[in-house]
Amino acid sequence: MQKVRLGKSGLVATKPAMGCLPVQRCDKDYAVRLLRAAYEGGIRFFDTANAYTDSEEKIGLALHDVRGDIVLSTKTRADTKDGVLRHVENSLRMMKTDYIDLVQIHQAEAVPDADDPDGAYAGLLEAKRRGWIGHIGVTSHRVQVAEACIDSGLFETVQFPFSYISSERDLALAERAEKADVGYLAMKGLAGGLLTNARVCHAFMKQYGNVVPLWGIQTLEQLQQWLDAAEEDPDLDEEMEAFIQKERKELSGSFCRSCGYCMPCPVGIEIRNCARMNMLLRRSPWQPYMSDEWYAKMHKIEDCIGCRTCASRCPYQLDTPNLLKYMLKDYDEFYESHKNLL
Repeated sequence: MQKVRLGKSGLVATKPAMGCLPVQRCDKDYAVRLLRAAYEGGIRFFDTANAYTDSEEKIGLALHDVRGDIVLSTKTRADTKDGVLRHVENSLRMMKTDYIDLVQIHQAEAVPDADDPDGAYAGLLEAKRRGWIGHIGVTSHRVQVAEACIDSGLFETVQFPFSYISSERDLALAERAEKADVGYLAMKGLAGGLLTNARVCHAFMKQYGNVVPLWGIQTLEQLQQWLDAAEEDPDLDEEMEAFIQKERKELSGSFCRSCGYCMPCPVGIEIRNCARMNMLLRRSPWQPYMSDEWYAKMHKIEDCIGCRTCASRCPYQLDTPNLLKYMLKDYDEFYESHKNLL
């Protein structure tokens, strides 16, 4: 399996690496099997977050005995020094380790103030001084923030959405990071589940030698897809290029990337999934979305109070309230035309 040096951190990650957000949706026994199978398949880099409920605990259960062979990466959304230290201490305990290779400021909305003695960055520096963490990184969904974080010199890694439907400015971050010797971790390589061809996604990522894709893996079948792609290691060919161009035409532009910046909604709308329902219905098995539970979730949109908080938070400048209304109308039409097929 290919290995990639994460910039000036000196950490070496496997390409592919495993994004562990979906692990929180697995029961404990299955999660342990999945994580162990990833390790046995050659994956050596595991990325999680304090916010991913019990994913850190599951990593600890599955991989504590091979700790010396793997790189562990987690995240904190705390905005104070004390909060960061509490998060790191909890992550150490959950993952059954006495150090974490990389801790990242999670979903940064601006470059952290490195001079604030009580701020998040000070907390990471203190955790590093204590030997709890090895390296400091940052994640963001806002391209201007990611660019500024790379340029700041404060971080050894940056994590940002990166896929073959990303904008040119987003894709240019990889080169910017490489020039600054900042490690680049690619999240949402499947654009929130909208891209489904693992072989094409792998070949696209292969073009970027410094980029480590973090594939969110929830099942053994998904894991095997990525392991098979890594073993075959295909190059991007004309057929794949044509497929990507078709996908870009269909998916680029004003669609929800499911980043979650818009949430929570004050009336409880599950925006991150409801706002992309048309694509979920047409690009994945549609039957699960015909349930009573999903019908109720979609019709929660009718409770929208028009506060536009979601739109103000969206890093992609979507008109989220109107997008949700369109999604509900489309959902109801799809529901009526497909419910008899269940």
